[in-house]
Amino acid sequence: MKKDFFKYQAQTSPNPLAIEISHAKGSYIYDTNGKPYLDFVAGVSACTLGHQNTRVNNAIKEQLDKYSHVMVYGEYIQNPAVEFCKLLAENIPAPLNKTYLVNSGTEATEGALKLAKRVTGRSQLISCFNAYHGNTMGSMSVMGFEDRKRAYRPLLPDVDFIHFNVEEDLLKITEKTAGIILETIQGGAGFVEPFNGFLSKVRKRCDEVGALMILDEIQPGFGRTGKLFGFQNYNIVPDIVIMGKGMGGGMPVGAFTASDEHMDMLYDNPKFGHITTFGGHPVIAAASLATLKELLETDLINQTLEKEKLFRSLLVHPLISDIRGRGLMLAPMTLSAEITNRTILKCQEKGLILFWLLFEGKAIRITPPLTISNAEIKEGCEIILKALDEVKQELGI
Repeated sequence: MKKDFFKYQAQTSPNPLAIEISHAKGSYIYDTNGKPYLDFVAGVSACTLGHQNTRVNNAIKEQLDKYSHVMVYGEYIQNPAVEFCKLLAENIPAPLNKTYLVNSGTEATEGALKLAKRVTGRSQLISCFNAYHGNTMGSMSVMGFEDRKRAYRPLLPDVDFIHFNVEEDLLKITEKTAGIILETIQGGAGFVEPFNGFLSKVRKRCDEVGALMILDEIQPGFGRTGKLFGFQNYNIVPDIVIMGKGMGGGMPVGAFTASDEHMDMLYDNPKFGHITTFGGHPVIAAASLATLKELLETDLINQTLEKEKLFRSLLVHPLISDIRGRGLMLAPMTLSAEITNRTILKCQEKGLILFWLLFEGKAIRITPPLTISNAEIKEGCEIILKALDEVKQELGI
């Protein structure tokens, strides 16, 4: 299978981890030799409720027995999609009450950028350096990392960049700006949180000049930071919220949410402002609805903050300088990219899955399922500390 993987399946990097997967359950993934791996990554923040969650699986099976895809998005009334959008509206701050369901986070970004232009009649978009919002052409245009997009230019015109957490840069947002797009917590940059009321200052500046504030909740959203959405930690409400990843409990999905006044501008003048064949797919929507219900009806969201404390108390080591992030979106920072790389690979050998972040080489990604137990956290942290000890010895630090 490994030979065919490299021969027939397109690759994303020169050195994929290439674990041959047999099955997964709870917080563990198993290879074809039966070796278990404790999963501290959750499919890059996607498997919110772990692997093979019973509630999500049952919702998928029940919907499959009724109907799967029947019509392009927006034409037929399909219960799972309607119920998801309604429940989401009841649990997200006003005026965010209408949701467009799509297939991925990057498509949600594309839709949000289009909506900002449609609402304001303006063309300029502003993003942040070291931002990541997806990898399609519009999303790549607002990616703040030139090395990853240079080969694909020309991209969208009239895009400018500011530094995250730098208040002086907000003067770049003017009456020419359609919208500013930010990650609530910068992911690829190393799980960088906003500070000194930065998001509130962005909100104020947008209100002053009539620009829309777009927040990317693709990673922080759906309980990972101790709130349903990360922006709820900072006492602001954006004009558009982008979501994906953990929304579907491991199924491919995305969405963007805005007020009905704004969202309704996509369906006329011109019609079909955004269209997608498989958006709102009933099986995917059923999985998303089950995930949202589980988060709202249990204590999992509150538990993320207690689990964060446990991680921070355990991951104390001379090679770890600090731990960035919030809740179960954490990035221990080592002293060098080499230390991080060696540690991640050693942990995989020892049966623990960790991963990298896109633009910050010193960061170790820790984004486990929200369902991870305290015992599993302790088990994984012990492996990390042992790996760090070995790296320290090898490098003579």
